[in-house]
Amino acid sequence: MFLDLPLEQLRGYRPPLPEPAGFDAFWDRTLTEARKYELDAVFSESDAGLARLRTYDAEFSGFGGHRIRGWLLVPREAAAPLPCVVQFIGYNGGRSLPYSWLLWPSAGYAVFVMDSRGQGWSPHGPGATPDPVGGTGPEVPGMLTRGVLSPDDYYYRRLYTDAVRAVEAARAHPAVDAARIVVSGASQGGGLALAAAGLVPDLAGALVDVPFMTHIRRAVEITDMDPYGELARYLAGQRDLAEHVFATLDHFDGLNFAARASAPALFSTALRDEVTPTSGGFAAYNHYGGEKELRVWSFNGHEGGGVHQQAEQVRYVRRLLG
Repeated sequence: MFLDLPLEQLRGYRPPLPEPAGFDAFWDRTLTEARKYELDAVFSESDAGLARLRTYDAEFSGFGGHRIRGWLLVPREAAAPLPCVVQFIGYNGGRSLPYSWLLWPSAGYAVFVMDSRGQGWSPHGPGATPDPVGGTGPEVPGMLTRGVLSPDDYYYRRLYTDAVRAVEAARAHPAVDAARIVVSGASQGGGLALAAAGLVPDLAGALVDVPFMTHIRRAVEITDMDPYGELARYLAGQRDLAEHVFATLDHFDGLNFAARASAPALFSTALRDEVTPTSGGFAAYNHYGGEKELRVWSFNGHEGGGVHQQAEQVRYVRRLLG
């Protein structure tokens, strides 16, 4: 069933931004601190058995100088630096193996896949990057409540910073055209793409599918599904901390990044999504500061448009970048 507002209301849905005081200063400070560490992007070519591709096991310094893993795949016959899609991963997923990321190289682009620190326990996408920073205070298993009592300690401060540094790492490889970078992801990956679009001013584009961490306060009110369910369970025990927790989360809400983004973007949302409520996707789209298009999948849940949305993305990036 449809789980959120009627479509005619969603199309114009533009709630106030949950912007905390000092939002820009917080992120300026965070990224300045991260850039005190050398990026030190390392690309070790590996033989994945993919004859038409060059496959690189990648590593770079993210938040706190922590080493973040990834993959870079480049069409072997490319004669000049290529546009690159920086790919972010959904909740609990990891960078997996190179065979999982063949779409963009098959379309003629490079792809840089960022591993998500401390995640990757899913059998569908094993990861390779630990998170060496522990949370402070109690937490519900998962990442959504890790360090949630302080913006400085919150897990997503580290992950969003890693996403910005991943763009910088992709640009460091000579096979990549640094001026033609598109960020992409679905669910948590969509939230990371949205954050990167708001924090990196000169991207060529953004692909944002069924984004997580957008319009967080409303999402927790209308779905019990994880990951937002982790917050509900946390607050069921920490009854007196709700406003304190949401004050932290406001620093990471995708609506604030959408309003600061300027790169052309293709969004998607699904009307039967129980995991990332549709109103969050529409709110992010309606606040987005750059040129934008939206695909709405009326009869789908959190899978969104799936392969049909991928086809839309390939057509969109081809128009955008050639």
